Amino acid sequence: MSMELFDLTDKVAFVTGGNGGIGLGIAKGLAGLKASVVVAARNEEKTVSAVQSLRALGSDAVGIHLDVSDEESIKEAVAEAVECYGRLDILVNNAGTTVRSRPEDYAAEQWDLVQDINLRGAFLCCREAYPHMVKQGGGKIINIGSMTSIFGLDWGAPYAASKGGIVQLSKSLAIAWAKDNIQVNAILPGWIETDLTAPLQERFPDRHAQITSRIPDGRWGVPTDFEGIAAFLASGASDYVTGTAIPVDGGYSVY
Repeated sequence: MSMELFDLTDKVAFVTGGNGGIGLGIAKGLAGLKASVVVAARNEEKTVSAVQSLRALGSDAVGIHLDVSDEESIKEAVAEAVECYGRLDILVNNAGTTVRSRPEDYAAEQWDLVQDINLRGAFLCCREAYPHMVKQGGGKIINIGSMTSIFGLDWGAPYAASKGGIVQLSKSLAIAWAKDNIQVNAILPGWIETDLTAPLQERFPDRHAQITSRIPDGRWGVPTDFEGIAAFLASGASDYVTGTAIPVDGGYSVY
């Protein structure tokens, strides 16, 4: 097999929430394959740091402000990326949020917030990226789901619903855009050590230990565990793979 399949030279990747956690892990994987990376996120300080780390890997990386809950912000960010590089080849929808509570205690506004960022935002980014991918004959979209795309979550119903929606969105877009040579797939992270999950380890050590005991690999994942799967789904190696949802979970979902 030729390693040229994984070469992303001259490709441009737009990674939402790419300034930390899983998003930055994916961005580093793409940068390592010579892609130019657009880090699209809200926190400017974190974005500056992320761009520096990607440039240290040899990537022509830039940071762009993006609020995925705001349709105009999405339109402006994608347009700015295309203006900067002249193209858009890879979209990674990683930006997300959660509100931890029992279902009976959620306010409607909390439900809407999670759906707007996790699901509506991902769809709008796909919609805005689509014409640019069509223009150059194809593209790759990687949507970040979750183990809660498969399992229920008693203290995160809006999050689980949004991540289940990510899988169905990916399947639907894969069908709709196959004619345009756009492959759309989802990654389903398991239990990963990020800022989002840190409170669980700190506040609920027993729950953390229970989760770890169920993971066949015996550890929580880390952001660098996503470099390989991102390289596959963003490159020519996955040209005949679309509409899939691939767990990256140390075996959690099969135990």
